[in-house]
Amino acid sequence: MRFYVMTFGCQMNASDSEVVSGLLAGAGYDKAPHVEDADVVIVLTCSVRESAESRVHGRLGALKALKARRPGMIIGVGGCMPQREGGAREIMGRHKHVDLVFGTHNLHDVARLVEEARAGRTVEVLEDQERPAFRNPLRQEDLLAWVPIMHGCDNYCSYCIVPYVRGRPRSRPSEVIEAEVRSLVAGGCREITLLGQNVNAYGHDLPGGEGFSRLLGRLDAIEGLWRIRYTTSHPRDFDLDMVKAVAASRAVCEHFHLPVQSGSDRVLTLMNRGYTRERYLDLAAAIRERIPGASITTDIIVGFPGETQEDFEDTLDLVKRVGFDSAFTFMFSPRSGTPAATMEGQVPLETRKSRLSRLIEMQKAITLERNLALVGKKVEVLVEGPSKKEPERLQGRTRTGRYVHFLGPPSWKGSLVGVVITRAGLWSLDGERSEKQP
Repeated sequence: MRFYVMTFGCQMNASDSEVVSGLLAGAGYDKAPHVEDADVVIVLTCSVRESAESRVHGRLGALKALKARRPGMIIGVGGCMPQREGGAREIMGRHKHVDLVFGTHNLHDVARLVEEARAGRTVEVLEDQERPAFRNPLRQEDLLAWVPIMHGCDNYCSYCIVPYVRGRPRSRPSEVIEAEVRSLVAGGCREITLLGQNVNAYGHDLPGGEGFSRLLGRLDAIEGLWRIRYTTSHPRDFDLDMVKAVAASRAVCEHFHLPVQSGSDRVLTLMNRGYTRERYLDLAAAIRERIPGASITTDIIVGFPGETQEDFEDTLDLVKRVGFDSAFTFMFSPRSGTPAATMEGQVPLETRKSRLSRLIEMQKAITLERNLALVGKKVEVLVEGPSKKEPERLQGRTRTGRYVHFLGPPSWKGSLVGVVITRAGLWSLDGERSEKQP
């Protein structure tokens, strides 16, 4: 019996897919190379935006024809879509060929649920669960690894569905995280990304929890671990101590992803973000001052209910002042069950589109300018392997998260290489190996 996992959404879902794969492999299933070869297909879903759910529904529709050719196939849908209110009922109603629906809190029972689905359609969505075990994920590769440090969120930003589908914050004990990372490093892993809906809240729910900065220090001391990344930080809980911790570390990368969402104090209040525009600007200034080569990236929503043209101009002004290295930009998408979905002053679609276009064009210019500033400079690249678009070249990332392409043999995969940047584009950099390594 073979399985195939389809993953939609964030890095946490990518990590969850490794856990599901590991559980099914542990139950005796083999991983199928293609969905057409699978006896069990698990679709892990995202509900953060309506467009993400639409893609899932489209993929489930396509699987109907595949199941018609293979009647014994089990199709399961898990993750955030079933967990939101009414989500499981909607999936089972729209897609009669789906055999199994489960939520984010019973992910670890997937092997049992698949067996139950063989006897008849099965739905199991738990309200919450105390600290689930993280057992033997089937990793996608050896060099890089996702490491969840916590699940859930209690910030309740007014536009966000995550607290309703991921539950309250639940941190993993630091000694368990450290043991997992040490095991990964012993197996050849050189870069980890720590995952949490709000990593800066790590440990607040643990008795005598040591907090995120101290966790970083503990992991920074692991010999053989070259790079530590983390996502996502919340500006409300991010402070100068975090900047100092990164500045003093050996392995923690100089890349700060701080979702600002808006540059208007009025909109930030409506969003329930818990910080002001000035506080955010002060944080960015502290990062630039203490770690001059750091990159700062962000998330921004335009067209939030009640957003005026003046509010939007405040956002553009903040983007210009900070000089983000890159930004994920979105139009506001109402999510049923969140306060923002029913707020007054919903912004017309055409206005949202226009504002998004202006923001994207401004950010593109800033990104290109910051990338061009690297031409002629030497950077340290962790070689991840051949480029997907140009297999004769290698690709890897700088410590600040930029992709670099350059010529070199496949044997360099997993090495730290010094590269002099020769050309800068909007999405990546080109370079040549430096005579002197970093």
